[in-house]
Amino acid sequence: MGLDKVLAISGKPGLYKLIAQTRGGFVAESLIDSKRISVNIQQNVSVLSEIAIYTLAEEIPLNQVLSKIKEKENGEQTSVKPKDSKDKLEEYFFDVLPDYDEDRVYASDIKKVLQWYNLLQKHNMLNLLDTEKDEVKTHEEEE
Repeated sequence: MGLDKVLAISGKPGLYKLIAQTRGGFVAESLIDSKRISVNIQQNVSVLSEIAIYTLAEEIPLNQVLSKIKEKENGEQTSVKPKDSKDKLEEYFFDVLPDYDEDRVYASDIKKVLQWYNLLQKHNMLNLLDTEKDEVKTHEEEE
């Protein structure tokens, strides 16, 4: 399972793990409380593997950003809390991704990335980041 099975659902806190597809949507399980919910196709759902962060040069896939946080924190929870001040969040993110676009990446985005990282870390799912890297390497080698 890679980040393509981890979802962010608009209006719902935290992250969800894709469990099964149904005729009108899918079933997802919350990483926060392990409750399962039915999600229909009309709901705004983001797959983590499809999310990218703006930098001054290009868009960096979320899995690479999370990997950089993992390296910085040695696989532990972030030293900065998502509820910290805007300045503290931006300073931390600047250490992780020095060329992120400050005009298009808001403090709320940084907060969300840190919350997601901490959730993945808490559930021992950071190894999914390594899986994504291996898949990218394998795909590049095939071309």
